Amino acid sequence: MPRSRGWPTARRLFSSRRCEISTRRNRTSITGHSRPTWRKAGVHEGFRIVGPQASRVEVLSRRWAQVLVPKVGWVRFRLSRPLPEAKSYRVTLDRAGRWHIAFAAIPEPHAGPGDGSVVGIDRGVAVSLALSDGTTHQAPVERSVKRLQRRLSRAQRGSKRRANVKARLARLHARNADARKDWVEKTSTTIARSYDLIRVEDLKVTNMTRSTKGTVDKPGRNIRAKAGLNRAILASGWSLFATRLGHKASGRVEKVNPAFTSQRCSGCGHVASESRKSQAVFCCVACRYTDNADVNAAKNIAAGHAVTARGAFAEVGRAVKREPQLRLVS
Repeated sequence: MPRSRGWPTARRLFSSRRCEISTRRNRTSITGHSRPTWRKAGVHEGFRIVGPQASRVEVLSRRWAQVLVPKVGWVRFRLSRPLPEAKSYRVTLDRAGRWHIAFAAIPEPHAGPGDGSVVGIDRGVAVSLALSDGTTHQAPVERSVKRLQRRLSRAQRGSKRRANVKARLARLHARNADARKDWVEKTSTTIARSYDLIRVEDLKVTNMTRSTKGTVDKPGRNIRAKAGLNRAILASGWSLFATRLGHKASGRVEKVNPAFTSQRCSGCGHVASESRKSQAVFCCVACRYTDNADVNAAKNIAAGHAVTARGAFAEVGRAVKREPQLRLVS
């Protein structure tokens, strides 16, 4: 059958597609967006409804409401909080097999007490949050997933047993995540309502929890210990807590350089690594000031003290261990 002139040949179609891909690559380098990836089943399952259709929501009782989903009909959902006024919502399915509906709305930040109170927060592993006034907050203990992970590793791929174990493991991970999120929401709300100015460490949690496996040519060191530390940091919800605290106390959260805050004495200002006797004990070698190590670091954060390697304080801006430098005057 003769080929019509209106349809491109396979060679022309492939060349145009290749040009389109190269154009996308150039556009990626300009805009900074990454290239699209293949969709994976079970990850980011859901859809978004935008526009007038998103306003078709009815409250049935104190606990239940219903939403008109296009091409599906009226679907009931449980009210976990008061229903906001939103112009869009998203329906998602998590790995544990649970359906969620989230309405896009920006809540109003919480107001402080108005008494000028200042607090510093030190985030740790043994003690999740230590405040400068001596208050501590501990993240919930996660349920162990090692037993199910071992069973999953022994199961044959594609089998029903593996699917059942994978579903149980996903539900356990979801319970741990729900408990951590609930603790973060309650703790951040309490702190946002109790203090006017909140100071936290400016921590790069993504860099701190990066793997140290390395490569075949340059393998990492203490990989298992670093992996355990990464899990403990992520289980404490450092990044999520700082993000939600910034939302609820908008304009009242300051980030402080974390350099040497755990080695500085909040009493006299002396900086020495020998003052940190253990994880929980701080005893200054200069003035013999004794305090809990995490609370002492929180007091330094509350005062806005950031110390560099040369002993320069953030509020001074000049290194006390550096010789005076001559300044050329033109």
